[in-house]
Amino acid sequence: MLPLHEVEAFLQHMPASLQEIVLELRNVIASVASDAVEVIRWGGLSYFHAGGGGIVSAGICQIGIHENYVRLDFIHGAFIADPHGLLEGTQKAKRFVKIQSYETAPWEQLKELIVASSQFDPRNPNL
Repeated sequence: MLPLHEVEAFLQHMPASLQEIVLELRNVIASVASDAVEVIRWGGLSYFHAGGGGIVSAGICQIGIHENYVRLDFIHGAFIADPHGLLEGTQKAKRFVKIQSYETAPWEQLKELIVASSQFDPRNPNL
């Protein structure tokens, strides 16, 4: 994971309400995917498994910051379990969840999605 001061510098011009969401998502990712590599890419934070490939092939998730919400993206989202029906999107594989506020975020369900994505291996999708 990146040093906190780098993440805070990246977030410094964003509304505090969105920063709060990003920092909590970051905590959740660190708690369930301790080997996650964190990089700043494409205007957000991307997470992937160390040694498993790059952002796409070993991707866990991405945190995108938009004007009024945070978007948690899953590059292989179409292939992970979504028992609560949170995932949106129509791309071939990528799915996402929009998070409008810290208070209304379904934290436990988001954690389940992150765990599922962390365990998904696109090289062996039947596991």
